[in-house]
Amino acid sequence: MSKIALITLEHRAVSLACSGFALLLGACGGGGEPARAPVPAQAAVSVAGATPAAQAADPARADPAGAARTDAAGTDAAQAAEEAPGAFAMAGYAPEDEQARAAGRQGSALYVSPRGSDDNPGTGAWPFRTLARAARAAAPGVTVYVAPGTYSGGIQTSASGRPDARIAFVSTERWGARIVPPERSDTKAAWDNRGDYVDIVGFDIDGGNHLGGIRWSTGIYNAGSYDTLRSNHVHHIAQGVACSSAGGAAIGVDGYYRGVQAQVLANLVHDIGPAGCRFVQGIYVSTTAKVKNNVVYRVAEAGIHLWHDAHDVVVTNNTVTGSNTGIVVGGGDFYYTSGPNDHTAVYNNIVYDNRMGISEQGRTGHNNSYRNNLVYKNSSYDWHLKNGLTHSGTVSSAPLFAGDTDVALPNFSLSPGSPAIGRATPVHAAATDFNGRPRNVFSGFDIGAYQH
Repeated sequence: MSKIALITLEHRAVSLACSGFALLLGACGGGGEPARAPVPAQAAVSVAGATPAAQAADPARADPAGAARTDAAGTDAAQAAEEAPGAFAMAGYAPEDEQARAAGRQGSALYVSPRGSDDNPGTGAWPFRTLARAARAAAPGVTVYVAPGTYSGGIQTSASGRPDARIAFVSTERWGARIVPPERSDTKAAWDNRGDYVDIVGFDIDGGNHLGGIRWSTGIYNAGSYDTLRSNHVHHIAQGVACSSAGGAAIGVDGYYRGVQAQVLANLVHDIGPAGCRFVQGIYVSTTAKVKNNVVYRVAEAGIHLWHDAHDVVVTNNTVTGSNTGIVVGGGDFYYTSGPNDHTAVYNNIVYDNRMGISEQGRTGHNNSYRNNLVYKNSSYDWHLKNGLTHSGTVSSAPLFAGDTDVALPNFSLSPGSPAIGRATPVHAAATDFNGRPRNVFSGFDIGAYQH
C-alpha cells in the first residue's frame, strides 16, 4: 500500500452564495473551456457549518452567469496487492476476447504501447502509440489493452458499447499504464468519458507534474451510463491551483448528460486538491451509482461526496481518512429531479480521522440507511443525519490499521486485532476487496476496503 503521511487539514466554515451554474466537482462559479453542451444556470445550496455544496463535474463545461441565490435547505504509487499486478487488472478481460468468443459474442482487441505508432493498425504486433487513437477506433465489443508506460492525458472517449458488448480500456499491469499531463494541457480532466457501457481499468492517473496550459482539476470524469471505473490509482489532482469554487475531484460520476448506474470500484485516491480548499472532492457522484472498496485519503474536502440528482447510491466497504469530511450524502442544485437524495445505503465503511465523519446535507430523504460502519476520531463530529434517521451496527473505536498512519507510507489494511474484522454486513458488499481478495462469508465480512 502507499504510505503517504496523512496531513491534518486545517479548514474553516464556508458560507456559499454563488451565481450561475458551477462546474460539477466544485461548489460554484468558475469559468473554463467552451462548453461541450449548453448549460442552464443553477445555484448552490449552503449548509451552515457543513461542507459547501458540490457542483456539476463536467470539466469542459463553462459557467454562465446567473443570479445569486442561497438555499437554507440546504507519490508515490502504492504497492499492488498480493497478486501479480497483471492478474489483478486483467481479471475479467481475457486477451484476444477469449471470454467474448466463449460466450458466443463477437469481440476484438486493440493494443496501445509506448513503442507503437498511430499509423499502425493497433494489433498486438503493430500497436497504436496513443490512447486517443485507440479511442477513435473503439467500437462495441472491443477491449483496448494498454501496455505499461507513460501516456499523455486529456483523453476523450465517447464511443458506447452495449450490454453484451462493452468497450474496455485496460492497463495490462495494474497501474502500469501511467496517464500524465501533456506538455501543454488544453483540458481540465485527465480522462473525459461520455460513452455508455465502458470500462476504465487499472490506470495510474498522475496529475503531479504539470508542464503547461490548463491544470487538471479532475482525474476521471464519467458522464456515461452503466460504466465501470475500477482499480485505478488517481492522485495529485487539482494541486498547485488557486482554491476556487470551480472545484475538482479525482473521480467524478455525473448525471448531467443523463448518465446512470456507474460503478466506482477498488480505486486508490489520494492527494486531491490544495490543503484547506473545501471545493475539491475525492469521489463525486451526482446520479445513481455504486461506490465500493475504494481507499481514499488526503482529500481537501470530502472523500466521497454525493450531490445534485444523487439517489439510490450504494456506498460500501470504503476506507476514508485524513480528509476534511469522510462521506457526504446530499442533494441540491438539481439537474432534472426535485430530489431528495433517498434510498441511499452507506454500509461497512471506515470513516476515520477526518474533520467530519458521515454527514447528510441539502435535501435528503427518510429512506437512507447507515449500517455497520466504523466511524471514529473525526474531530468536529462523527455523524450528522437528518429526518430523525439513526445508524446501526456502528463500531466506535480505532480501526487498528496494520501500519502506522503517521509514517510516510500508510498501510490501511487491517491488523489481526482490528475491531473491523467480521463486523460488516454482507448486504451490498462486493465479493472481493480492494486487492481482489475474496470476502469470506464463513469468517465474516470485514468493514472497510480490505478483507483480512
